[in-house]
Amino acid sequence: MLRKLTIAMTVATLATACSTAEHNPFLEETQTPYGAPPFDKIKPQHYLPAFEEGMRRQRTELDSIAGSAEQPSFANTIEALELSGKLLKRVQAVFFNLVEAETSAELDKLAEQITPVMAQHQDNILLNDRLFDRVKAVYAQRSALTLSTEQQRLLANTYKKFVRGGASLDPAAKDKLRRVNEQLSTLMLKFGQNLLSETNAFKLVVESKDELAGLPASTVEAAADSGRWVFTLKNPSLMPFLQYADSRELRRQMLTAYASRSNNGNDKDNNAIIADIVSLRVQKANLMGYATYADYALEDCMAKTPLAVYNMLDQLWQPALGKAKQEAHDLQALIDAGKGGFALQPSDWRYYAELLRRQRYALDEEELRPYFKLESVRNGIFTLVEKLYGVTFNPITDVPLYHKDVTCFGAYDNGELLGLLYLDFFPRSGKRGGAWMTNFREQHTHDGLRVAPIVSVVCNFSPPTASAPALLTTDEVETFFHEFGHALHSLFSQCQYQSIAGTNVDRDFVEMLSQIMENWAFRPELLQLYAKHYQTGEVIPAALVSKLVEAAQYGQGFKTVEYIAASWLDMDFHTIKDTARVDVQQRERSSMTNIGLIPEILPRYRTTYFNHIFSSSSYEAGYYSYLWAEVLDADAFEQFLKTGDVFNRSVATTFRKCILERGGTEDAMTLYRRFRGSEPSIAPLLKRRGLTIGS
Repeated sequence: MLRKLTIAMTVATLATACSTAEHNPFLEETQTPYGAPPFDKIKPQHYLPAFEEGMRRQRTELDSIAGSAEQPSFANTIEALELSGKLLKRVQAVFFNLVEAETSAELDKLAEQITPVMAQHQDNILLNDRLFDRVKAVYAQRSALTLSTEQQRLLANTYKKFVRGGASLDPAAKDKLRRVNEQLSTLMLKFGQNLLSETNAFKLVVESKDELAGLPASTVEAAADSGRWVFTLKNPSLMPFLQYADSRELRRQMLTAYASRSNNGNDKDNNAIIADIVSLRVQKANLMGYATYADYALEDCMAKTPLAVYNMLDQLWQPALGKAKQEAHDLQALIDAGKGGFALQPSDWRYYAELLRRQRYALDEEELRPYFKLESVRNGIFTLVEKLYGVTFNPITDVPLYHKDVTCFGAYDNGELLGLLYLDFFPRSGKRGGAWMTNFREQHTHDGLRVAPIVSVVCNFSPPTASAPALLTTDEVETFFHEFGHALHSLFSQCQYQSIAGTNVDRDFVEMLSQIMENWAFRPELLQLYAKHYQTGEVIPAALVSKLVEAAQYGQGFKTVEYIAASWLDMDFHTIKDTARVDVQQRERSSMTNIGLIPEILPRYRTTYFNHIFSSSSYEAGYYSYLWAEVLDADAFEQFLKTGDVFNRSVATTFRKCILERGGTEDAMTLYRRFRGSEPSIAPLLKRRGLTIGS
């Protein structure tokens, strides 16, 4: 069992904190421009004293709130709670963001120490009877208070947070909840560490150039390593290999390694960890009065219930599965026509899907990549934002950066700074896989003035090679637009309180704000402005754009099925009612059998590497959110299409004012209806994916 730190500082730790306080950048006034984190001064030894000092300061603030002789009010209780822990929030933001984006053995070890302590600290807040009594007192008089809409929301959220955190439980149940939360925090951290280790550990070493047949020159060049070629499970290496490598055996080895991560019976195996997480989550749900963890988690989302999620997945599953089966039939026919003499396997899918796409549309991914130089795509996004919202981005060169590959930009609206934006694009051993947006500082107001957010977009894109700059695949272009949508949600925020600013909204609403940006990525109107050949400067030819548009619905059966399968897997683990440790592999098999997933397709994430739901507290029983939000984003984009101008400034301004700026200050559907004027329709999504209900 990992060593625990106690909340109260030991004499030794106090001495360390005091001796280093003078030189600890977290404990000094920030001297960097814009209040950016002083990455150049922060060292691993600074974190622990800063965490403990941050917790000590917040405990003092909370004791003052709880022990106040004044009658509980919104200002002295709800607002005071919201404003507490300023130092701790700053330290947390830097530490946990770097653990994700630029970790090391030293930071991992610190995370193992700090994570359970932070869980204890959070429980000490939410399970504090004196604090909760004051919150309850304010909440009870809410109808008589003169509060703004945002203040009403903060009051409701604060009360709900305490209740959902266990404040109403009896003492014995509170003690049990503390133990469950502490164990969960440690297990989720370990899950992520195991997965990163397994991902980094695998390398496919190719000694013979003959075995590189079919691979694009850029992929081969990126893999070159002292006379041999090394391929990894990072997406920029893995995906081109599965898509282009002629060697069926090597494709099989790559996908097998990817799909078996943390499921190899070694010290990085996640099966036991998952079984413990699932059991503990059921225990937590039961303590809180819910039958399953999904019931507990979804109550705070737009979907509200597991039944609503399953109904949505059911509605789309059969048409998607029907289309995927037809795609599988077409790929098998292509194999048979080439006298392959074998049945289509998951490791064959992307390879033959690419061959068939070339046949049908004369479209080759590698033909497109020269037009998607990373910097050109970035500038295209900047151009889009300026056309829609009048906001510009300028380089910021006088702030510290946490890695040499990171760049920083300022977002400006009529000359005023909206916020800072860090961009971190390329894979490295200390960065987890995938792509995400996060904050180093949430937008809020202080003394009546707006405090600008500090936002970060982190990706794992194809890096530059010795002979070419970073050229993105169409999937990477789409990912960039997606994550930038999250960034805009944070940058445009105009809220008073951090906890309901920016992206702090229902998790099945938050993805709508990112996914709507994807609608512009390959619009011909925008491609003409940014998609230019990196060598010649030639704008992407109209004929190539036409092929891209024609092929837009190609492969949607596969994409929809692999996504829904993962969503189903998530729900099936979180609707378990029994606290007994589940057989993880058996549960996965039965889940996929029950929905009739065809053997040629794997779920987008198998259980042992399903980071979204087992390494964080963001998407458990919530992976469906991307599809739920896609209904909203497809419907919202229709508002632009109806005008005949995808850059319509009037529609964009309404979208910004009604949704992007409002964060979580009101109910998500209320915000959406205010923009759209009606409830969302599923029809635009079905049209986009080429699906028909009943097919």
